[in-house]
Amino acid sequence: MDRLLITGGSSIHTYNFFKLIKHDFQDVMVVTDKLNPEFVEMPVRVTNFSLRKPWLISRNISVIRGHIKSFNPDIIHVQQAGTEAWLTLKASEGTGIPVIIAAWGSDILISPKRGYLYRKMLEYILGNGDAFTCDSAYVASVMQEMSGRRNLDVKVVNFGINIDIKEAAKEKIIYSNRLHKGLYNLDRILIAFKAFLEDNNNNDWRLVMAGDGEQTHYLQCLASELGIDNHVEFPGWVDKAVNSEYYSRASIFVSIPSSDATAISLLEAMAAGCIPVLSNLPANHEWVIDGYNGIIVTGFTGNFLQRAMDLDQLKVASINSEIIEKKGTKEANRKVFIELYKKFLVRE
Repeated sequence: MDRLLITGGSSIHTYNFFKLIKHDFQDVMVVTDKLNPEFVEMPVRVTNFSLRKPWLISRNISVIRGHIKSFNPDIIHVQQAGTEAWLTLKASEGTGIPVIIAAWGSDILISPKRGYLYRKMLEYILGNGDAFTCDSAYVASVMQEMSGRRNLDVKVVNFGINIDIKEAAKEKIIYSNRLHKGLYNLDRILIAFKAFLEDNNNNDWRLVMAGDGEQTHYLQCLASELGIDNHVEFPGWVDKAVNSEYYSRASIFVSIPSSDATAISLLEAMAAGCIPVLSNLPANHEWVIDGYNGIIVTGFTGNFLQRAMDLDQLKVASINSEIIEKKGTKEANRKVFIELYKKFLVRE
């Protein structure tokens, strides 16, 4: 295949997508909102995706249109169905270049609830994109309903993971690595962990809450108030190697956000043999059957961690390893992207 233009914010998600797909094109260019020194291998053009200054919108569209004209891509793939997609669609009008849009869960499940303008923007995006990708069948169904288009072209696909988790003996560790924000209900995990320690003689377990965010100090204070700070670790933001080590050693992985699509952290935890304890969200049901290969939490009260102890760790690890191999690896998902692109590209 020839030339791919990626537009999207300068995030790890955009970078991971670039790394996943770059070898399948002769040339790839990324239009993003800022330079990131950590992503030096990613060829970048910089623009502004903000709509907060309406008098600059026309200029921003012209800048993106200029990048499209100079690079002359065969296909455009936008990361996020937000301002990035809206501006890119406007900039690509009349070019005939197909535009595929990768929708994040928050773009579909949260942003439209923020107000009228957000809803109208998403309606425009869903009405004008040539095809869409998202990482959850539930999100795809919501997109279909919101679009009003009878045959909206949506592929369920994620960026996948490399199965490079080192084997290690499982320890009495519960691992959480979601951002320290209210969305992820980490305070409920601490309260449940206190009950977990007190029930059934579990006082030799540890909870590791990696990551950081606006609630870090609050969570640390809460652990102290609950009297469990000797059993809780806050290692901060951890790199890939340390994160992988925690997956390897942890027996249980817990992630209970109020809203989410498919989290890469869940796929990594499943590949590492952790027993997942997850919130009752449609996307989680696409990966875990309650009581079979993990636990789905229907309420954040009491000791909701205890049910994980009833599952056979080795059996869960075996089941989840097979699931990840079939639909969670980078290679499996890369093939889905390539098949989608072939629908729009004429090969010589």
